[in-house]
Amino acid sequence: MAIKKHWHKVGDTYINDKRIDYFSPRYKKHVIVELSYKSDGATGARDVLTDGWWVHDVLKEFKVFADGSKCSNWKASHILRDILLRDGFYIRANTWFISTLAWGAIVK
Repeated sequence: MAIKKHWHKVGDTYINDKRIDYFSPRYKKHVIVELSYKSDGATGARDVLTDGWWVHDVLKEFKVFADGSKCSNWKASHILRDILLRDGFYIRANTWFISTLAWGAIVK
C-alpha cells in the first residue's frame, strides 16, 4: 500500500501532518497517531514512506492501544513489521523487527 508523505521536519524532529488511525489485524486493536505528534523518526535509518515508525513510536511512548489496553515491546515490534510488510518493505520488516525488539528490551 503506497502512502504519501504526511510529515515535515523541523531540525531533527518529524511532525505528523495528519491523524493516523491504524487497525492491527494481528491484535484487533487501533493505534492513533494524533495530528502534530512529534517523533525522532526511525532513529539512524533512512526515511521511508510508511506509517510504521509513527505507529511504533506512539506504542513505545504511551505503551497502550487506543482502547487503553497495554501494548508490550513484542506487540509494538510485530505491528511495525506488519505495517512494513503491508507497505512492501520486506527486508526492513525483518531487520527493523529484530532491532526494535532488541532495543526495546534494553530501553524501557
